Parts: sequence; structure tokens; C-alpha cells
Amino acid sequence: MKYLRIVFALLSTSILIAQNNATDTIVVNDSVKKLKFNYKQLIIPTALIGYGLIGIESDQIKNFNSEVQEEVTEHIDDKVTIDDFAQYAPAAAVYALNAFGDKGKNNLRDRSIILASSYLMMSVTVLALKSTTKVERPDGSSNNSFPSGHTATAFAGAEFLWQEYKDKSIWYGISGYLVAAGTGAFRIVNNRHWFTDVAAGAGIGILSTKAAYWMYPFLNKKVFTKKEKENKGTTLILPYYNGKELGCNLVIQF
Repeated sequence: MKYLRIVFALLSTSILIAQNNATDTIVVNDSVKKLKFNYKQLIIPTALIGYGLIGIESDQIKNFNSEVQEEVTEHIDDKVTIDDFAQYAPAAAVYALNAFGDKGKNNLRDRSIILASSYLMMSVTVLALKSTTKVERPDGSSNNSFPSGHTATAFAGAEFLWQEYKDKSIWYGISGYLVAAGTGAFRIVNNRHWFTDVAAGAGIGILSTKAAYWMYPFLNKKVFTKKEKENKGTTLILPYYNGKELGCNLVIQF
């Protein structure tokens, strides 16, 4: 069925992203110290965002979107709300793995600042595009369909999981991207987003986390200067956007 082919396309894209990420040239030790930008990392997320933006005006892509939704609504009757939770799973996995002793590249402070930076950039971008493009959702419930906030959150977390654990096993990153792709697929299945919304959301999420890692050496030096003797603990605020609400989580290290 066509909707199954769409899901397969999302999963295949996620695996391709994970494989492409293997060429990342960011060097991280204990905390992020070195940076070497590789423009090739921009190709896939830029292509996904570009496809989504073009799809806003392209009649051909709009027709494809409609065909996908018709196929989905014809074969899927019940909505599945797992995407409301799955969007946070890849990022949460990083903290869970560290809690169980499987340490990633960065300590709690550094990785939390990176994730907060990613979520902040992602949320601002998603909200700005939603308010300016005013694309109607497939179910007609509102005019803030583009891009998918759930998908952006999921792929930001998947890239975060990849960056933290790519040196240990490629399967960590692939698993995160598969969960993110599943989140995007469920947004389509639940008739909440067009395919182009999901594609653009994926690109925004990936790019936001990559940018957060690229920017962190500067932020760490200029903004988040460590004062180990003065600060025994760390308190961080992590912003998030779930497609409906903008909020934040509090992380405290004693």
C-alpha cells in the first residue's frame, strides 16, 4: 500500500542520514573543545527543508501530499497517540544510557546545554514558520501545519543521540533515527501533517542539533565559563515545543 511505501521512505531516509553522519568531523572530549566544520553535513537537512518549503507552493507536491493522506485515511481508522511520547524518546535515551553507566561523549552539564540550544533554535524556527506559512492541517483543525513540531523534536533528539554515542556504536544513532522516522510517520497516519511538513520538520531538527554542537565551543568559552570551585552543582532549563505547547524542563545536578 502507498502509505507503507511512505513509511519505508522515511525509514530509508533516516538510515541514510545516520550513514551520512558517520563523516562528522566534530571532535569532542569530556566537553566540546574542537570544531571542524564539514559542509557535507548540511546536504540532507537542507534538502529536506527545501523540499518542504517548495511543497508549500508546488501543485505537483501538493497533489502528492493529498494522495498520501487519502491513502492513509482510507486504510487507517484509529489514531495512535504514541507520537506524543515518541518525539522525546531519542533525547531521553541519552540521559537514560548515562544513568545506567553507558557514558556518552559529554557530561550532564555540557550535553544539557547543547540539547537546550538545539531545542531553542528548533522551537523558534518551527514557531516562526508556522505563524508565517499558515498551512492548513490535513484534518482541517488549524492553520499551523508546516512544519511538524513533533517530527522536529524527534529528529533533534535523534541527532543528539547520534552525536553522543556514534563512537561507541552506529546502532545507537540508527535506532534514534528510526524512532524519529516513526514519529513523523505517525503524524501523517494521524492526519495531523502533510508529508512535506514531516520532511521539513526532520531537516529542522537535524540542523538545529548540528548547529548546537558547532556553536557550543564558542558558547562554552564566552557564555558558560566553568567555575568548578565556585559551583558545586548545575541547574539547566531545557525548552521544548510539542506541536501544541511551548514549555521547559528543569534539570538539576547536585
